[in-house]
Amino acid sequence: MLKLFDELLSATPLQLTLEQKKAQLHYLALLTHWNKVYNLTAVRQPEQMLSRHIMDSLSVAPFLQGAHLLDVGSGAGLPGIPLAIAQPERQFTLLDSAGKRTRFLTHVQQQLGLTNVTVIQSRVESFRPTLLFDGIMSRAFAALSTMLNQCHHLLCANGQFYAMKGKLAAEALTAIAVGFSVTEIISLQVPGIFNEERHLVVIKNSVKN
Repeated sequence: MLKLFDELLSATPLQLTLEQKKAQLHYLALLTHWNKVYNLTAVRQPEQMLSRHIMDSLSVAPFLQGAHLLDVGSGAGLPGIPLAIAQPERQFTLLDSAGKRTRFLTHVQQQLGLTNVTVIQSRVESFRPTLLFDGIMSRAFAALSTMLNQCHHLLCANGQFYAMKGKLAAEALTAIAVGFSVTEIISLQVPGIFNEERHLVVIKNSVKN
């Protein structure tokens, strides 16, 4: 698996240490094991998880800004866990409303010793952190308009939303509420994933909290 991981990484600008690679694969092993009972992802094969989950999550790493990031609707910890392993200088909060998922995330955080990860079980509408976030990420949380409406109270004044999407529908972009603006749409290339579109939509927050 490490050899395959190295091959996939070689097609990207990402530079991971051996320990970081081992941590990513440890997370993958935990996900594979817990998935049998908790049904955390529809992807079952570890080799496919490596591309569809780990590499897909890491594809946004070069574009993130800020010190404190929120992964909303984190689910199995995607993209938060792979990014936290790859970027230990940043703090990641993983938010999910389901107890089975947050129990898994807490186990991963403890097993990997990720001191830059905080796991929170809460509905996004009810979450009231002490400090607002520099960025809010979503991989499969909701439609763009729903993400902005439900999460804008969690973002600092100059913060940004990072929405990971597949094929983008024009109506999804035009449905964005007044007070938000799309600053960039980045086409992502994910090694191991072919004939499928991947995009990162970066949205600036201008709504006063």
